[in-house]
Amino acid sequence: MEKRVTFRGVMLPLLLIAPQVFISAVFFFYPAGQAIWQSLFIPDPFGLSNQFVGTGNFEFLFGDRHYRSSFYSTAIFSILVTLASMIPALFLAVLADRLIKGSGAYRTLLIWPYAVAPAVAGVLWMFMFNTRVGVVSWYLGQLGYDWNHVLNGSEAMGLVVAASAWGRISYNFLFFFAALQAVPRSVIEAAAIDGARFWRRFFTIVLPLLSPTTFFLLVVNVVYSFFETFGVIHTITAGGPQQATTILVYKVYADGFVGQDLGSSAAQSVILLLIVGLLTVLQFKFIEKRVHY
Repeated sequence: MEKRVTFRGVMLPLLLIAPQVFISAVFFFYPAGQAIWQSLFIPDPFGLSNQFVGTGNFEFLFGDRHYRSSFYSTAIFSILVTLASMIPALFLAVLADRLIKGSGAYRTLLIWPYAVAPAVAGVLWMFMFNTRVGVVSWYLGQLGYDWNHVLNGSEAMGLVVAASAWGRISYNFLFFFAALQAVPRSVIEAAAIDGARFWRRFFTIVLPLLSPTTFFLLVVNVVYSFFETFGVIHTITAGGPQQATTILVYKVYADGFVGQDLGSSAAQSVILLLIVGLLTVLQFKFIEKRVHY
């Protein structure tokens, strides 16, 4: 029989959730409300007055081809970052789970990149692929490939995807490795006795048992690619070339802080919030049904 904690009054439960409610109100609900309110106005260049335009900012955005192209860039970027960070992390976690000698040092080295801030990671990758002094671009030149992410949009997208996924691999590795440690060894040994090889055991037994962790990481990595990759893009490409790496969150910054179009920037933040919320709901509604708990 399941045991549940009960409270005799309402004051203690309210007191326990009060800190979280306060933090959410100050850092989420209030800024979200301000963004919704500001999206209905166009401020003057000096910020002294506001002109009410209703849904005019939203209509302007969806009529702007540059803003529509940022949707495509964001979709490509988020898919690539999620795949490039989760698949290698799962592969490394499987190797670490099978490693016997030196496993502690191996796991420690894999965790280190997570301690690097996204902006710092962006600077590191920018120097490695710098067209003049970058060591990686120099080796590519020796192989006959002229690397130039400053002019080539595809190369710029690949670079920011690699830089964004690099630090995230460590985060995903920790969760996958912990989930692998929780897989019952008796089930795997029974399958091995029945003659199932490693990859068959992995895809038929281990991977379904990892589905709760995989689903959690899928949601977290999608949100990460939408919001927390701003520092990487800003330090490496600043949204270029020709807005090839301008994702939605970076366009909010570019239009609001650089272009000083605060009304349009607020409208973009509202749209971005709705998109991420919708994606999260769809993931829980359709993908979670395939998760085996």
